[in-house]
Amino acid sequence: MSITLTTRAKHSLPIETVTAKGYPDWLKQQDSGAQAWIAASRFRGKAGSHLMIPGPKGNPVRVVVGVEGAEDIWSFGGLPRALPPGAYRLDPEPERQSATLAALGWALGGYRFERYKRSEEKLAELVWPKAVDRKALTRAAEATFLVRDLVNTPAGDLGPAELAEEAMAVAKAHGGKCKVTVGSKLLEKKYPAIHAVGRAAGKGREPRLIDLTWGEEGPLVVVVGKGVCFDTGGLDLKSAGGMKNMKKDMGGAAHALALAQMIMGAGLKLRLRVLVPAVENAVSGDAFHPLDVLDTRKGLTVEVGNTDAEGRLILCDALAEADRHKPDLMIDFATLTGAARVALGPDLPALFTRHDDLAEDFATAGARQQDPVWRLPLHTSYRKMLDSKIADINNVSDGGFAGAITAGLFLAEFVHESTLWAHIDLYAWNSSTRPGRPAGGEAMSLRAAYAVVEKRLGADARPKAKRQAKQAARKKRPAQ
Repeated sequence: MSITLTTRAKHSLPIETVTAKGYPDWLKQQDSGAQAWIAASRFRGKAGSHLMIPGPKGNPVRVVVGVEGAEDIWSFGGLPRALPPGAYRLDPEPERQSATLAALGWALGGYRFERYKRSEEKLAELVWPKAVDRKALTRAAEATFLVRDLVNTPAGDLGPAELAEEAMAVAKAHGGKCKVTVGSKLLEKKYPAIHAVGRAAGKGREPRLIDLTWGEEGPLVVVVGKGVCFDTGGLDLKSAGGMKNMKKDMGGAAHALALAQMIMGAGLKLRLRVLVPAVENAVSGDAFHPLDVLDTRKGLTVEVGNTDAEGRLILCDALAEADRHKPDLMIDFATLTGAARVALGPDLPALFTRHDDLAEDFATAGARQQDPVWRLPLHTSYRKMLDSKIADINNVSDGGFAGAITAGLFLAEFVHESTLWAHIDLYAWNSSTRPGRPAGGEAMSLRAAYAVVEKRLGADARPKAKRQAKQAARKKRPAQ
């Protein structure tokens, strides 16, 4: 879908912003007619509210929007639908960061999932602010739309095979390569845990490992995404309520593909690999059982304490493969634990890493992008909770304590301690509609992760075309 920004500046209505704190002073600056209108409308500058102010003839001549502060994204998210169709512009235009967040919020607010139900609703458009990098903002918006579309698609139409097709399409669009290992081939290639979790789904929905690669030079970045296309819980069956939204359990895979799309679209000078273990955790006579002992790609044996903790089982094979090539940076995304949601709620992804500087980069990027994460500890004392009497490790702890941490510790067993690795446990879902964030699938920590990739790769993160343009410009400068 196209984003709701336009170059059509003629006849656009100006939008000005005000904070609740600055509202009294702003009100004093308005003429008497505007003050009377504002008072009658009970507008007070509350963040997310807006008011259209009429001119002498009664037609609207400007819009005022209440914002949290100079850098606010979501106060603009509701405007594409709240304002009458037409073009609007920020006036005066704010500085680059503020303008970018405002325009991104507007773009995200125009999202519609229309695979099954078309909408004829006409949306308001924002004139591109001059300070905004249009290509970068479009990449961020389209990557968010990709996550939302994939997570919103029902499992009947997005199983492991269809998820692989989506990955192939992303790779093809940017000149990447994508290979897929399917079914019994997983055993031949030594991905036994992925096979064990997904084998019960049967013909047409066999488990698979999606392997996307792109780039020929520069540092190696590996992104891993949990691709459980539907999770019944396996033989440790979920309740009907617990199973209802499990089409979203491939949210980690959606984030991995979206981050790849951003990286490739920007032309970053690096080597990229994306690994997505794609399965359906189904119930059949071929399902894996509680207390089974599974082999893994790393060679560790895992006792299955609960078949509903399947995400970490498929991730462990993918992480072991990713780590084998000693990446310069590795990030995994997974809708992994309810415990993370209990601790941090639905909107705040949990970040786990052994590296303090990487955690700081994520925190800084999340704050700047208004795409936050919150670090939880890989508290090694809890590792004993995963001890098994008959295998190297259990996939769950005996008690209900520290579920998100023990899940992270389980994954850490498959990543060398020297590897620069971040594990992100996220929800990927909005339970209700808010400005810019419709109910359904949602991208979380995606923009922050992209910003970290850029920062971590330094000069190599600059698109090749931009570097060439700067070099050409320097050659044309007259001698001093």
